[in-house]
Amino acid sequence: MSADFIVGLAQQGVLTVIMIAGPLLVIALLLGLIVSIFQATTQIQEQTLAFVPKIVGVLVALVVFGPWMLSQMINFGYNIFNNLHRFVG
Repeated sequence: MSADFIVGLAQQGVLTVIMIAGPLLVIALLLGLIVSIFQATTQIQEQTLAFVPKIVGVLVALVVFGPWMLSQMINFGYNIFNNLHRFVG
C-alpha cells in the first residue's frame, strides 16, 4: 500500500462527504440569505426568524435527497469493504 493509494482513498472519501453534505448546505445557505435579505428590507431584527425556514428547508431537502445520499454512502462503504484485502495485506 503506497502513499499515492492512501491519498487517493482519502481524496475519494472527502469528495464523497462533500457530495453528500453539499445539497443540504447549499439549501441552508440560500434560505439563510433569503431570510436575511427579508429581515434587512423589513427591518425585522428577530434572531430566531432565520432558524425555522432553514430547519424546514433542510428537512425537505433531506427527504428529497435522502435516498441518493444513502446510496452514495452505501457505494463508498461497499467499495471500502470490498477492497479490504488490498488495505490489509
